[in-house]
Amino acid sequence: MQKTITILGCGWLGLPLAVKLTHSGWKVKGSTTTPHKLNTLAINNIDPYLVQLKRLDIADPGFFDSDVLLINVPPSLRKQTEQEYLAQMTELAQVVTASPVRYVVFISSTAVYPELNKMICDVNEVDSDNALYRSELLFTQNIAFKTTVIRLAGLIGPGRHPSRFFAGKQGIPNGKAPINLIHLDDCIGIIEQTLIQQKFGFTWHTAAPTHPEKQEFYTAATKQADLASPGFMDELKDWKIISSDKITDELGYQFIHPDLMAWPGN
Repeated sequence: MQKTITILGCGWLGLPLAVKLTHSGWKVKGSTTTPHKLNTLAINNIDPYLVQLKRLDIADPGFFDSDVLLINVPPSLRKQTEQEYLAQMTELAQVVTASPVRYVVFISSTAVYPELNKMICDVNEVDSDNALYRSELLFTQNIAFKTTVIRLAGLIGPGRHPSRFFAGKQGIPNGKAPINLIHLDDCIGIIEQTLIQQKFGFTWHTAAPTHPEKQEFYTAATKQADLASPGFMDELKDWKIISSDKITDELGYQFIHPDLMAWPGN
């Protein structure tokens, strides 16, 4: 029987993931918040739905009629407060509880970890007040379905060239801090392997296994993009390194782009 997955949030990550899953034989339902993107979903063989988190009461209930739900809607704290985001996620958890969904993949961020000046291996070393972490709990603590949380590091890839962050800027602090980034190809690969292996009930974090200094990586990225070089302060302040060991050990995943210094722009 063909498996069905609902992807809440078909943006930079969600859309290419949805396309990949359709090619792998999944029936995919995808959401957007803007009507003009519905056709983009449809022409990619994705069942299109218009879904607003703040108006879940009017969402088509068929959207949540799936085997698996993937949630890819990080908070936009420039447009809403943490309290508003958590209220929306609380309502979403209630909707999912009442739906046929029994497996959830929650896309989170390594921003839930504070700068502890060490390598982060333990998934529990979080800032417990972080809004995204608190939203994770709404799903991981719900016994109506099994949830896997995937905390992604900084996202790079098509349309997100790393040179855009610091090109031409000067006096950038913490130039010697290690970076934590992950390419779109690896985000999709890790999610797909989670689904293939049915690894539900886990919490993982992931970044490319190399962590060059900020000044080294972003200087190379701007040079590759033929942009003005940034200027960094040659100092090391607070930092963290996101270990990829757990994702490789428990999922057996092999990174497509393990060496960030070999990548920029590809």
